[in-house]
Amino acid sequence: MSTTERGLAARPPAPAEPRTRRRATALGLCAALGLTCAGTVLAVRAFAHGGYLASGDPGTGSYAGEAADGDAAADALLSGPYTERPAPPPATVRTTARQDTAVRDKAAEPPVSQPLRAGPAAVSAPVGPLFSPGGDGDADHHCTASVVHSATRDLVVTAAHCVYDGGFRTNLVFAPGYHDGVVPYGVWVPSRIVVDPRWADGRDEDHDVAFLRVRRSRGTGADGQRVEDLTGAERIRFSPPGGLPTRTVGYPDDRESPVDCRNTTSALPGQLRFDCAGFPNGTSGGPMLTAVDPDTGLGTVTGVIGGLDEGGDDETSYSSWFGPDIAALYRRATTDGA
Repeated sequence: MSTTERGLAARPPAPAEPRTRRRATALGLCAALGLTCAGTVLAVRAFAHGGYLASGDPGTGSYAGEAADGDAAADALLSGPYTERPAPPPATVRTTARQDTAVRDKAAEPPVSQPLRAGPAAVSAPVGPLFSPGGDGDADHHCTASVVHSATRDLVVTAAHCVYDGGFRTNLVFAPGYHDGVVPYGVWVPSRIVVDPRWADGRDEDHDVAFLRVRRSRGTGADGQRVEDLTGAERIRFSPPGGLPTRTVGYPDDRESPVDCRNTTSALPGQLRFDCAGFPNGTSGGPMLTAVDPDTGLGTVTGVIGGLDEGGDDETSYSSWFGPDIAALYRRATTDGA
């Protein structure tokens, strides 16, 4: 990707070695799970003949998902080596109306990870991988997303480069709380996607954020459910300062469970920086969480892996800064098409 050049002196110099960007690669979910997947491969190949990009409205950065596309993507995913289990009782969501846009309480600060490298993490219900069945030649997950609190109770945040690349991806499936082939809260597909028009027009790294309104796929017997009622939700904070103790979470595309790391962030012009190794391909869109509740594991999203170089490299992760533009995008996401 050609990033927007602005000559910002505060940004680190280019590393000697090329950056490993966190984009989709095919790494074989069936092999990773040790499962026989011949039927899955056939289904995915048949599905892969179609096109998986829609123009939507790049002028406004919005796309209303076609029901048939979402249901077909969910069907393709569920034809693979996955187990749907009945969802557990609804999670307790500790949010208030004011916490839609800011959080003023202060939880215990997390310690810095030692060593400073992402390691295996407990599964969190609101966080899960994004799959694109067929589009990458297989049904593996390629990014990470998380449920964030909203009045509509159906909102997910991720990186814009996970959902828009010359057009809106039409074969997206979100699996919150996913682990080891198990889909404990069902699969969810976008009914609407919003990105900043500056991302759609020129892949502006300061606007590498997307919000998705999601629904259960048809035929699951769960029409009308809202994802937040099942999984709970992370809060969201806008205009966060640098220097906050932060837990960053993501699903590497060669693993079937999440990894996380704890450190403090630092602020750059238009970006939030998080230094910790071990966030490879697949972790793009993963939340940067502050004020994590030790009882529920829920926290406050202040960024998502993305932004500079589509998320950074193997040592450092970035997020587009959640300033007023991202706050406006959040508000638009909860009202567009409502």
